[in-house]
Amino acid sequence: MKILILNGVNLGCLGTREVDVYGNVSFEEYFAELQKKHPDVELAYFQSDDVAEIVDHILNAADFNGIILNPGAYTHTSIVLADAVKAVKPPVVEVHISNLFSREQYRRKSCLSSCCSGFISGFGLKGYELALQSFINN
Repeated sequence: MKILILNGVNLGCLGTREVDVYGNVSFEEYFAELQKKHPDVELAYFQSDDVAEIVDHILNAADFNGIILNPGAYTHTSIVLADAVKAVKPPVVEVHISNLFSREQYRRKSCLSSCCSGFISGFGLKGYELALQSFINN
């Protein structure tokens, strides 16, 4: 099984950015733990602040069994990401570290959720593993 994890804008700063919201662990540290915990799953990871690069990775993910996508702030603004998700066969699970519905009003709308096979929000970094489990158990 091959799973692609894509992180969007500002998520390269995890571990140092708003640690009260996002925690103090970098995604690279967490990703290494995830790989150790699931050695039978081929995990790939990419992060970018550039929406075009994220779209390219989505559109070139045909050989993956699933995509775990945390678009960051693009969640609320990027119709182009939604269109990319609609254009590919691998199922996409949208993940957010914080609970979007307990934050500012504008963060409560996702342009992507209706295009994704699942939505996970508010479980911290554990949300990525929950998304991964949804692919493993399907």
